[in-house]
Amino acid sequence: MIRLVKNTVIILTTMVISITPYTQVKAMSGYGNMSQQLNQIIMKDPALQGAIAGISVRSAANGAILYDYQGDVRLRPASNMKLLTAAAALKVLGENYTFATEVQTDAKEIKKTIQGNLYLKGNGDPTLLKDDFENMAMAIEKLGVKKIKGNLVADDSRYDHVRYSLDMPWSDESTYYGAQISALTVSPTKDYDSGSIKIKVKPGSKIGEKAKVTVTPQSNYVKIINRTVTLAEDGKKMMKIEREHSKNTVTIEGTLPLKAKEVKEWIGVWEPTRFAATLFRQALADHGITVTGKIKTGTVPEQAKLLTKHQSMPLSELLVPFMKLSNNVHAEMLIKEMGMVKEGEGSWEKGLAVLKSEVAELGINPNTMVIRDGSGISHVDCIPANQLSLALFSVQKEKWFPVFLHALPVAGNPEKMVGGSLRKRMKGPSTAGKVKAKTGTISTVTSLSGYVKTKSGQTMIFSILLNNMLDETKGKKIEDTLVTILANQ
Repeated sequence: MIRLVKNTVIILTTMVISITPYTQVKAMSGYGNMSQQLNQIIMKDPALQGAIAGISVRSAANGAILYDYQGDVRLRPASNMKLLTAAAALKVLGENYTFATEVQTDAKEIKKTIQGNLYLKGNGDPTLLKDDFENMAMAIEKLGVKKIKGNLVADDSRYDHVRYSLDMPWSDESTYYGAQISALTVSPTKDYDSGSIKIKVKPGSKIGEKAKVTVTPQSNYVKIINRTVTLAEDGKKMMKIEREHSKNTVTIEGTLPLKAKEVKEWIGVWEPTRFAATLFRQALADHGITVTGKIKTGTVPEQAKLLTKHQSMPLSELLVPFMKLSNNVHAEMLIKEMGMVKEGEGSWEKGLAVLKSEVAELGINPNTMVIRDGSGISHVDCIPANQLSLALFSVQKEKWFPVFLHALPVAGNPEKMVGGSLRKRMKGPSTAGKVKAKTGTISTVTSLSGYVKTKSGQTMIFSILLNNMLDETKGKKIEDTLVTILANQ
């Protein structure tokens, strides 16, 4: 095969090693030992029997393919899809892009009593916290306002009202990773799981008591039904936490022994827009400001006056929790934001069209892919490993590449916002701190794509997509083994 590098033609020879009657491995000469080691895992590991693997390894220096096992076969990427979403967002929005949440009023005068509605306008910030509402309420308090003689209107009109991506499994609709998408949403903690609540369940102080339940952020928007029992220390721990479909009633049932560790669960709320408005109304009340009307949804009128606003962290910082913790809601909000910025419509249809256009500018061929969302939660998404590795090579020339690279999980680093989803993986000396890669997991699928600094000092780019797995955990061990082989080159 021929690669053009700075107008110089380099002839690269390849060797082809048959693995099965149906598949071939291509490897650049000079990497035969590495190829044999990789082939040994692919051929012999029983966890891959009946599964489908796509593996692509490139030189980070010139993009040459060093190893290719079914690299052109379209496979489900799971959260490796977020690599393309992050790259497109940096291209379209820029690393300094921020999201503003605004409070406005249609009242003619700003006095102790505002004669009019108060509007909470969401503009797609996936990192809003209850504390941010407290700060906005405090700003309004400083204006001398004590009463809103009108409604509190939540405006999420920047995006359409399609809450779930096309292929989002219904079994995930009450989970934090399947939470509804809204331009006005709030997170329970600084992990920024937008549109969800965090539930903690601790054993009661006595046998027979109900377990103690705390919800963050606390509000009357979510109703908790506690059907738990505290058992003796040798009792069996069994806990189920579920939200009823189309409602915000969460039932917690089961048993928890004395001195057992607390159970933590994150649950997506139904209609996050109204949840955000409820928390803001609560914050206003905490600062002595009464809203006499109801919480409604609507749009800010043109003549409304701005009272205060909250500016999000820049995209460069937002990408850290997005990529390191693999936040699905962030991905889908970025898709809709790109659609709004480039096409004037905050929808999946427009946003995904923008994403395909942007990755094409990076030299990626969108015609080789099926892209149905920005997070990879869809089981219909299909991307070849060679295209993902090519994307990782292409982004290196972008001015925002340091931001992109910084957002990737770092193998073996125990800090949550550094190691992310790789903090407990590849902790050995050849890989810890030397692998920066995006993980991915959906049912029957596991993936890992990124960069590895090798023993010889070169950087390799890799993409590993494993589909039709019976056990994703075993798939991750295979990924780690394959990447460790690369690291030792």
